[in-house]
Amino acid sequence: MRDLSLRTLNRTLLVRQHLAARTDLSPYELIRHLVAVQGQEPNWPYIGVWSRLGRFDHPELAALMHDRKLVRSTTIRRTVHLSTAEDFRWLRPTVQAYIAGALNTAYYRDEIDGIELSELAAAGREVLAGRWMSRGDLGKSLAERFPQRHARRLAEAVEVLVPMAHGAETGEWGRWRNRYVTVGPAEEWIGAPLGQADPSTLVRRYLAAFGPASVADIQAWSGLTRLGEVVTTLRPRLRVLRSAEGAELFDLPDAPLADPELPVPVRFLPAFDNALLGYRDRRRIIAEEDRRRTSREASAGVPVYLVDGFVHGRWSLQDATLRIEPWYGFAAGQWTLVEEEARRLLAFVSDGGAGDIVVVGR
Repeated sequence: MRDLSLRTLNRTLLVRQHLAARTDLSPYELIRHLVAVQGQEPNWPYIGVWSRLGRFDHPELAALMHDRKLVRSTTIRRTVHLSTAEDFRWLRPTVQAYIAGALNTAYYRDEIDGIELSELAAAGREVLAGRWMSRGDLGKSLAERFPQRHARRLAEAVEVLVPMAHGAETGEWGRWRNRYVTVGPAEEWIGAPLGQADPSTLVRRYLAAFGPASVADIQAWSGLTRLGEVVTTLRPRLRVLRSAEGAELFDLPDAPLADPELPVPVRFLPAFDNALLGYRDRRRIIAEEDRRRTSREASAGVPVYLVDGFVHGRWSLQDATLRIEPWYGFAAGQWTLVEEEARRLLAFVSDGGAGDIVVVGR
């Protein structure tokens, strides 16, 4: 059983996430490799894809949604992700039980108390058959059938019960916050029925893009529990490794491990990037003290940038100004590399336009 240093885990993550070097994959191929790209806000997935591809323009991602090759929907961790239509057919059923557990929370409980859930799901399917509607309009239609209930909550409950896809315009580039979402049945969007739950595929696909990782890491990424049973079944076909602290890590048998001294570039990551959120133990990319300093904002997503492979600080956009907040000093030559990548990011988000870079606290 080989012990892996923190730098080995870091470099391996960056290589498998295509953050050590931009790749020639297409946007579709990249998203399939990553399993799902978190994207409850429209613009962030574009930056996550841009940070990994050698060539990428905004219309490419929007076109994949309009062509229905991608599905924008709730999947892992009960959050909105982009996944390929092919993967959604097994991914959503695999995490459906966890998604449905949201109905046990106080947010839903009072509004759906006493309603037969199968009846609510059937009503939602009937209202949406062959059409796309905003959540507001869906809620109004449902409230006519279930009076004296919170209309928006009814619509959201149907999204929990029935796999839905979001309209392509919902994920188009141009907004940092999404205030308008249209929904329709995912099976109609895909043009094929959903398949069966497949936790074994989920584990293997996760390891290909995120491994080596512990069972706790896989569960943190997916939101599922009891995956230890799945890993135990797969164990004869997995490579078993160990972290420097002795934690048991699993990986695909032929997946490469990176050189811990591999030189890596500066990268700007969007809010919600799964390279950060894909683990229970995130120290392979962000120091624990840095994770804590952003934990209160974590649900809202914190965009960060990497220097020497690890989170070095955070960034934000205000109009045409990119604000960089370093948490550490810069070694010789590092600031030049950060500024160069920041200029590339500004050109991407402004479609080639100019902008300013402001360093906070430097």
